[in-house]
Amino acid sequence: MIKKNIATNELGFVFNPATGDSYSTNPIAAAIIQMMKEGKSLNEIKRSLFAMYDTDKSTIEKDLNEFINTLKENNLLTS
Repeated sequence: MIKKNIATNELGFVFNPATGDSYSTNPIAAAIIQMMKEGKSLNEIKRSLFAMYDTDKSTIEKDLNEFINTLKENNLLTS
């Protein structure tokens, strides 16, 4: 999940103090990050996204997996 030292806000700003890197996310990504910070599991996040957005499950799963990979590539997740 998201590293504890990663700073975020509800507008989608993400800051990694270890590297000085900052990112801007869209509202969906901000919601995902917030759920991660709350300790929700990947399955819980998926269920929340299914309930929040009117789209097919395969699209949500694909987009969520791509976002998780982006977070990994930017060293924002714990191992």
